[in-house]
Amino acid sequence: MGKILLTHSYSLAFDPKQERIGQPWLPLGTLYAASVLKENGNDIHFYDPMFAKSINEFVPVLERESPSILIIYDDGFSYLSKMCLSNMRELAFFMIKAGRSFNTTIIVCSSDANDNYSLYIDRGADFIIMGEGENTLTELVNRLSVENSRHFDDIKGIAWKKNGKTVLNEPRELIPNPDRLPFPAWELADIERYRTTWKKKNGYFTLNLVTTRGCPYHCIWCAKPVYGNHYNSRTPRNVAEEMEFLMKNYAPDRFWFADDIFGLKPGWINEFSNELKMRELNIPFTIQSRVDLLLNKDLVTSLGMAGCKKIWLGIESGSQKILDAMQKEITVEQMYQVSPMIKAAGIDQAFFIQLGFPGETFDDINKTIRVLTDLMPEDIGISVTYPLPGTIFYETVKNKLRIKTNWKDSDDTDSLIPENFPAGFYKALHHYVHKHYRSRQAGYYLTSLLKKQVKMNYHIVRSILLFPYYFISSRFYKILLINKDHAAKELI
Repeated sequence: MGKILLTHSYSLAFDPKQERIGQPWLPLGTLYAASVLKENGNDIHFYDPMFAKSINEFVPVLERESPSILIIYDDGFSYLSKMCLSNMRELAFFMIKAGRSFNTTIIVCSSDANDNYSLYIDRGADFIIMGEGENTLTELVNRLSVENSRHFDDIKGIAWKKNGKTVLNEPRELIPNPDRLPFPAWELADIERYRTTWKKKNGYFTLNLVTTRGCPYHCIWCAKPVYGNHYNSRTPRNVAEEMEFLMKNYAPDRFWFADDIFGLKPGWINEFSNELKMRELNIPFTIQSRVDLLLNKDLVTSLGMAGCKKIWLGIESGSQKILDAMQKEITVEQMYQVSPMIKAAGIDQAFFIQLGFPGETFDDINKTIRVLTDLMPEDIGISVTYPLPGTIFYETVKNKLRIKTNWKDSDDTDSLIPENFPAGFYKALHHYVHKHYRSRQAGYYLTSLLKKQVKMNYHIVRSILLFPYYFISSRFYKILLINKDHAAKELI
C-alpha cells in the first residue's frame, strides 16, 4: 500500500477566540485513528494544522508526502469540532480540493460530514465515515490496499458514490469495549508546541483524554451523530495506565477529561480513585458532569480525593420551565443541593449556561443570572441555543432558521432562530451576563478575603482588581440591550 496522510480540519488561525485563550486541545480522535492504523501496519504520516498560519500550508505537505490516501479525521471528542463551525468546514473543503489535485483517495470523518455527507462527497471526498470511526477506517483502508478494488458495498458505516449516486451503507456497530483500542498515537503530535502555547498564555499545561464514548441522556438540542444515545466506558485501570504513561513521557501539569459525562457507571469513580492511589498518581484534573449525578456526598468526596479540582456542570438555565422544555432532566433545586457539597470537597464548580432557547423571557434570563450569583461558580461558559442537524430541536425550528445556519467560529454567538428578541440581542446579552457575573464574583472574593474564608491567590487578586472594568462594561452592555429592547431594563 502507498503512503497515508492523516490530518484534521481544526486550526486556531480560523478561530481567533480560541487563539487568544491559548488552550489548544490535542486532536484526540485523530490520534486514536492514527494508533489503530499503525497497529494494522499502515505507513502513517500526520499533519496537524492546529498552529498553521495559512490555509496554503497544507499544499507543501501534500507535495512532500504524495499520499495515496488522504484522511481528514476530526476530533469527535472536542466540543469545537462538534459545533460544526463553517470556517472549519471551509478548511476541510480546501483540503479535499487540494487532495483531488494530487489524485489521492480522500476519506473524511467528522460530525459535520456525518450530518452533511452528500455535501462533502459533492465537494470531492470519496468516502465519509458515518458513526464511530476506528473499525470502519481500518476495514476501508485495508480494502483500498487491494489494487484496483472498487467493491465497498459490504463495508458498514460509510457513505460513498457508486455509479454517480451517493450511497449510504448499513450502519456500523459501536465498539462495546473501548479498552480494546490502543492509546492515541501521542508520539505523532508536537506536544512541546502545545505545552509552549499553554504555558505562555496560562502558566500551566493541560492534556486532554477521555474515559467514555457517548451520552445516554436526551437533551433535545444535543447532537449525537456518532454515538447516538449509547454510552461505553473504559475501565478505571485502563484509564489510570494511560495517565501513568502520559505523566512519565509528557509530564502535563493537569488533565482535562473531555467525556460528555465522567464516571456515570456505578462504582466507577471509587475504583478510579483507588487505581490512582495505588499508582501514586497525584495530578489535578477537570471533568464534566450533571448535578443529578453528584447528589451523593461520598461520590463527590471520592472525586476530590482522586485529584478532581474542577467540575463543569451543564446547568443550562435557572428556569425550570426552560430546563423542562430542553428535556434536561435536572432541577434548579438540585443545583442548590450539589453546589455546597462540591465546595466542601475542595473542588471548584463551573457552569455551562445556554441563552436563547425558544420561549425564554426576561424572567427566565434573570433566574439564570440569579443562580450564577447565588452559587458563585469559579468559571462560566455561555452559549446561545444552536440548532444542529439530527436533533429534535433542529426539526422543530428548521423552517424558522435564518439564512445563516452555522456559526463561523466559536466566538460567533448570533442567534440563528428569529424567535425571542431582535437580531444581535443575544450577542450583547452574552457580554452582559458575563460581565455582570464577573463583577459580582469580584465582590464575593473581596468579602471572602476580608472574612478570611479564602486564601489570596493570583486569580482572586486579578478578579478584584478588574472589578471597575467588569462593572462599567456590564452597565454599557445593559444600555445596548435596552436600546434593542426597552424591556431589557428588567434585567438584574
